[in-house]
Amino acid sequence: MVPVRSTDSRVTAGIVALGAIALLIGGAIAGLLLEGVQDLSGAWAAFDPYLFRVVRFTLWQAVLSTLLSVVPALFVARALSRHPRFFGRSFILQLFAVPLALPAIVAALGILALYGRAGYFADVFTVIGNGSWPGIYGLAGILVAHVFFNLPLCVRLFLEALQTVPADQWRLASQLGMGAGPAFRLIEWPRLRAAIPGVAGLVFMLCITSFTIVLTLGGGPRATTLEVAIYQALRFDFDPARAVALTALQIALTFVVVLVLARFGVNVTGDANLPVASRRYLSVGNGESWLNALLVVLALLFVAGPMVATVIAGLGADLGRLAGESAVRQATLTSAVLAFLSALLSVMLSLALVMARWALALSRGAGSRTLLEHAADTGAGFVLVVPPIVIGAGWFLALRTISDVFAVAPIMVVTVNAVMAMPFAIRAVRPAYDAASERHERLCAQLGISGWNRLILVDWPSLRRPLATAFAFAMALSLGDLGVIALFGSDSVQTLPYLLLARMGSYRTEDAAGLALLLGVVCLALVLAADRLGRGGKS
Repeated sequence: MVPVRSTDSRVTAGIVALGAIALLIGGAIAGLLLEGVQDLSGAWAAFDPYLFRVVRFTLWQAVLSTLLSVVPALFVARALSRHPRFFGRSFILQLFAVPLALPAIVAALGILALYGRAGYFADVFTVIGNGSWPGIYGLAGILVAHVFFNLPLCVRLFLEALQTVPADQWRLASQLGMGAGPAFRLIEWPRLRAAIPGVAGLVFMLCITSFTIVLTLGGGPRATTLEVAIYQALRFDFDPARAVALTALQIALTFVVVLVLARFGVNVTGDANLPVASRRYLSVGNGESWLNALLVVLALLFVAGPMVATVIAGLGADLGRLAGESAVRQATLTSAVLAFLSALLSVMLSLALVMARWALALSRGAGSRTLLEHAADTGAGFVLVVPPIVIGAGWFLALRTISDVFAVAPIMVVTVNAVMAMPFAIRAVRPAYDAASERHERLCAQLGISGWNRLILVDWPSLRRPLATAFAFAMALSLGDLGVIALFGSDSVQTLPYLLLARMGSYRTEDAAGLALLLGVVCLALVLAADRLGRGGKS
C-alpha cells in the first residue's frame, strides 16, 4: 500500500467536485421544496386527473417504446451475430452508433421529413389509408423516434451479450452438428435472456426521461409526459405548484428505475464502442441467411431513413441565407461557447472525482470504504435520478424571486450540461487514470511529486487522449441539448437547438431543416472524434 496524505490535493479536488454537484442538485431540490411549502394546498390540488393522466401516458409510452425497441433488437442482433463476416457489416454497426451522436431535435425533424403530413412518405400513407394522412404527431411519432434511438443501442448491447459466449461452446456445437434451433435454445438464448432485463430497464429509463422528442412530436396535451408538463407549467401556464407536484413524481419515477437498473448492474450511460465480432463455428443455411438478411436490411432502412431525410431536407434549405442571418450566427457562437465551457467543466469535475476515488482507495488499504470514497465513486450517478429539466425547474423557481431567471441562462446551461455529461466523461477517463496511477503511484510518493506537477509531468501523457475523448463527447451532448435552454432561453440568449425549435414553432420548416443539418453534422463530427480518440488510446 502506498501512503496517501490526508491533505492530498486529489482528495481536496474531489471534495470540491462533490460540493459542486451537491450544490447544483441540492439547490434545485431546495427550490422545489420551498415553493411547495409556500403553497401546500396548491401543490396538493395539482394531484388531479390531468396529472395522473400525464403519469399514465409517461409510463405507457415508455413501456411501448421499450417493447418496440427490445423485441426487434433481439432478432437483429442474433442475425448479425450469426453472420460475423459479410460485406458492409462494419458500416452497419457504425451506422447503428450514429443515433447516439444525433441531438434529439435533429432526429425528430428527420422523422417528420419522412412521415409527417408533408413528408416524403405522405402520399404512400394517404393511399394506404384511403384518405388524407394526418401526420405522425402524438404517440405514434414518439414511439418511432424512441425506437430510432433505442433499437440500434439495444442491438449493440445484445451483440455484446452474444460476444460473451465462449468459443469452445461454438466449437462443440459444430462438432455435434447442432442446428440453428438448438443452438439458439441452448447457447444464444441464455445469454440474451440474462441481458434482457438490463437492456429493457436502460431503454425504459431513457424513455421516461425523454423531453425533446415528446416536446417536438407529442402534438398536444393528449401526448404529454411529466418532463414536458413541467416545462409547460413553468413557461406557459406559470403554475409553480403544479410544477412542484410534477417534478416530485418525476424524481420518484427515475429513482425507482435507477434502483432497478442498479440491481441488474446496468451501465446507464450506454456505450458506442462495443465488441461486435465473434468467432463462429456453425454454418448457416440458405433459408436462415435470407431471413437474417431481411431483418438486417429492414433495421438498416429504419435507422438510416431519418438520417438521409435530414440531409436531403437540410440541403434543400437556403443554407447561404441562413449563414448570413445574424440570429443564426449569434446562436451558433452562443452554442459553441456554452458547449466548450460545459465540456471543460465536465472534464475537470470528472477528473477530480476519479483522482479522489483512487487516492481514497489507496489510503484505506484493505479497510472498508468510507462515505467520502463511496461518494467519489458514485457521486456523478446522482444526476441520473434528477433529469436536466427537473434541475432547471428547481433553479427556475428558486431564482425567480431574487433575480431575472433568463439572465442566468448561460450559467444554468453550462453547469447542468456539464454535470449531466459526467457519467460519460468518467467512463472515458477513469480506466486510463487508474492504470497510470497503478504504474506511477509508488514512484511519485518516493520522489515527492504531487499536485499540479504530478498531473502535468506524470499523468498527462496517459490522460491526454481520454480527456480529449471525454471533452469531445461532453461538448456534443451540450451542443444538442434542449432541456435547460428550453426553460431559460430567451430572445437574448439562444442556442442552435433553441433557435431550431423556434423556427419549427413558427412553421419555418426549411430554415429548421438547414439548422438541423448544421447541428447534426457538428455533433456527429465531435462524437466521431471522441470515438477515434478513444480507440487510439487503447493498447
